[in-house]
Amino acid sequence: RIKSAIRNAYGLPKPLVTARSWLVTSTGHRLMMAAATDGAAARGPLDCASLIENGWFMEKNQQWPGHATSLQVQKVLLHERTQFQDLMVFESTNHGRVLILDGVIQLTEHDEMSYQEMMAHLPLFAHERPTDVLVIGGGDGGVLREVCKHKCAERITMCEIDGGVVEAAKQFFPSVSCAFGDPRVTLIVGDGVAFAERAQDASYDVIIIDSSDPVGPAAKLFSKEFYVNAHRILRPGGVICSQGECLWVHADLIEEMLKENGQSFATAEYASIQMPTYPHGQIGAFLARKAMAAAEPGGGGDAGAGGGQACVAAPMSCRFPRRSPPADMELRYYTTEMHAAAF
Repeated sequence: RIKSAIRNAYGLPKPLVTARSWLVTSTGHRLMMAAATDGAAARGPLDCASLIENGWFMEKNQQWPGHATSLQVQKVLLHERTQFQDLMVFESTNHGRVLILDGVIQLTEHDEMSYQEMMAHLPLFAHERPTDVLVIGGGDGGVLREVCKHKCAERITMCEIDGGVVEAAKQFFPSVSCAFGDPRVTLIVGDGVAFAERAQDASYDVIIIDSSDPVGPAAKLFSKEFYVNAHRILRPGGVICSQGECLWVHADLIEEMLKENGQSFATAEYASIQMPTYPHGQIGAFLARKAMAAAEPGGGGDAGAGGGQACVAAPMSCRFPRRSPPADMELRYYTTEMHAAAF
């Protein structure tokens, strides 16, 4: 029913891909799905330079068959193999600098703000006063930049598995990586799944999932077991937000996240984000809220009462902001109207 509702609401075709493999790049902006059964083929090209043809980077990948986003390359600024993945930064002719990981566009200076702002502000403004925030991944620093705009956030922990992405972002994307020096931020270079497993109960008000190990641990990061653990380390009323994939290609995966990963939570919802340089120009955010304690306003519900429903009413729904952006917050995409309209 969830899948049908998603497709009917957005007029979506049946999925092109049925067999699937969960893989996530280090920055976490792109959760990948492939029909290929071979592991290497499912991950896509590992040499970013192989995708530059006649001066154009072409994002050919089995995750989105028959579709390729192309950007004209002015100059390759960096191409190296980190401990985990193939990394490239190039200057484009019209989209500023571009970050590529394992052949997949992670961000461009032209449109990065739409993803970064929505991934951060949807969960943060859906919470009354988030003081403790955990970001898993997001090595480019864009989501962290947006989290740091919330003055109520007193302690911000970021766990990124690939230090090479962090260093490349600091060197080539200073406007994106500008928050690493914020005194509230603790940066841990390590496995986010393992970090979450070691975290104490009820440690965080908001968790933002923007990364994982690009090989085996990615599947664990998006597994039902991980979300059960994330539920454990969230405080009552806390919100988790993770990259939720493209409506036009991955309806099956969206259904799975809402139904399976949202099962432990009071609510589980999908929000749409417009991203011109991602496949089909769209990507989503999966948001789920932990039930309030019984004595709190709006509380009393079972932690699994949502059962992964795609749309729920206030007050537990993340669709309705519980705070408004202050007048001095610099925003280029997010508004309270955009927040509500995304669901």
